[in-house]
Amino acid sequence: MSAPHVDRIRRANEEASRRGLDAVVVSPSPDLAYLTGYDPMPLERPTLLVLRPERDPALLVPELERPLAAASPMGKHLDLVPWLDGADPYEAVASLLDGAARVAVADRLWASHLMGLQRALPGASFSPASAVLGRLRSVKDASELEVLRRAARAADETFREILAMSFEGRSEEAVAHDLAELLVRHGHAKAEFTIVASGPHAASPHHEPGGRTILPRDAVVMDFGGELGGYFSDTTRTVVVVEAPEGFPQAYEAVQEAQAAAVDAVRPGVRAEEIDRVARAVIEAAGYGERFIHRTGHGIGLELHEPPYMVEGDGTVLEPRMTFSVEPGVYVEGRFGIRIEDIVAVSQDGVERLNRSTRDLQVVA
Repeated sequence: MSAPHVDRIRRANEEASRRGLDAVVVSPSPDLAYLTGYDPMPLERPTLLVLRPERDPALLVPELERPLAAASPMGKHLDLVPWLDGADPYEAVASLLDGAARVAVADRLWASHLMGLQRALPGASFSPASAVLGRLRSVKDASELEVLRRAARAADETFREILAMSFEGRSEEAVAHDLAELLVRHGHAKAEFTIVASGPHAASPHHEPGGRTILPRDAVVMDFGGELGGYFSDTTRTVVVVEAPEGFPQAYEAVQEAQAAAVDAVRPGVRAEEIDRVARAVIEAAGYGERFIHRTGHGIGLELHEPPYMVEGDGTVLEPRMTFSVEPGVYVEGRFGIRIEDIVAVSQDGVERLNRSTRDLQVVA
């Protein structure tokens, strides 16, 4: 097991102990990949990592997948516990959890597997492991940060090139296809999503691009990203075709100011919800408060959306090397929408923007 995985498992055990947990059970998911480097497909046959403070980590694995687990980065350093089809895997996990009263389970654990554990351990209580693992994963190490920087730069180049392409008279689907191709051309393994929402569709933040023809005076929201080196990019820019629709420039200025103010508020010691409050205050002061209908941001890393969340009620205290989006928006139903999104990293004394592409309003042909 590589040094990062050793340290991650150690820190997970320490956090579990601090929270009074007896064990953490992790299923195939970004959590398992983060802790061990092993990333099997989630199946009806359970693969489960069992972490217990003061004990060696163990991996319950179907016998037919044991060779894959053994050959993985963690294979020689975990106690592999294979089980055969026809046996009860939950009884095998119960033996690894003997004496555990408080067990945290990964958020991606299938309900059927959790129910199996509950039957095998009727005296144990179960809680989400996100309180342990989400906190660990939210603070990136130097290598993770560098991959996220590369992904952001590739997304920036994608936006720079899409500005030179035609919009008027083409479909949303066609522009989305161009974005996906550009993401891959600039280093992404794949494009995970390409939202292209034009005209009235832009008022729907998660609009799926369709056959609508993009027209002059349309605002076009482009929210796009993908996977590069196991980590994600995610950026949003809003452009106008030929000229801006009526009322659009004032709303755009409010979103631009809100995004800048929220980014400037990022620093160690600030709570995640405060970033949302800063962005929301600017938009409310401009008279668009009811048009800002989503949170200001989300964590990003091995998953596109992960803790922390820039939303009222998330009291996470920001720490250096946390990474998340800052993406306020204004949506006027039936007319237009606006969103500006950058990925940022908390630095030792402030903030680093990972996305550097222009946030000034761009007019396209």
